[in-house]
Amino acid sequence: MFHFIPVSRLNTRIVFLLLLALAGAPAFAHAFAHAFAFSPERFVSDARSQIGKTLIYDPAYVKLAYPLGDVPLVRGVCTDVVIRALRHQDIDLQRQVHEDMKKHFRRYPNQPRWGLSKPDPNIDHRRVPNLQRYFERHGYAVDDEKYLPGDIVIWMLRPNVGHIGIVSDKKTFPGNRPLVIHNIGQGTQETDILFDYAITGHYRIPPSGTAHGDEYRRISTYNAPHASSSSPTIRQETSHEPPSSRPRPTRLRPRNRLRHHNQNTLRHRTGG
Repeated sequence: MFHFIPVSRLNTRIVFLLLLALAGAPAFAHAFAHAFAFSPERFVSDARSQIGKTLIYDPAYVKLAYPLGDVPLVRGVCTDVVIRALRHQDIDLQRQVHEDMKKHFRRYPNQPRWGLSKPDPNIDHRRVPNLQRYFERHGYAVDDEKYLPGDIVIWMLRPNVGHIGIVSDKKTFPGNRPLVIHNIGQGTQETDILFDYAITGHYRIPPSGTAHGDEYRRISTYNAPHASSSSPTIRQETSHEPPSSRPRPTRLRPRNRLRHHNQNTLRHRTGG
């Protein structure tokens, strides 16, 4: 017996495209490209939605599911802000970085203290140096000083201490500086830090969403782990340094409102 499936239960984008396909191939091709094009505006909105939900900076190593693995939404690091926001547009950096590292492991940073001899899908995509290398390898780098909403910026806070964030669609007043959505130690926030540190990377995701075309895109909905989810059981520090050797936070420039960084914050940005 034929069972009618209510439209409300289907992906509305797919239904829309199927209807256009019946109308003609040219219209369908155009609509398909538009429906699945990367949206910087949505990227910013999805990043902002983490504010008030991700409250803890936690750089601990966690064994994740694969693909689309994540730690509980209440906790995370700077890279998780980017990773989670992109997954709402079916871009899974965990899978993309891992697949690229499997083929080109030697082209990625492998700091001695990480102790890696092969890719690790639990942590590779959560390390700033790896994301920076991935973005560079796949043509996302931008060689200009126009910081547009949805751009990704990487800074060097101090030697070997990187940080990553997303350029917001909001700006300071006065000053007209773009705000940044990021997690620098107190959970996901939207603050004025764009020019507070040395910028070492500026990236813009192309309309296709990935330099691989749609190879790693998933027609699915990403549901971030609930904030109250229990922490995974397999945990260890991402830094392999003894406590005495971890860098101390440095005094930041006066304009930066975030003046207190704990050692865990700095530890993760070295790649751990």
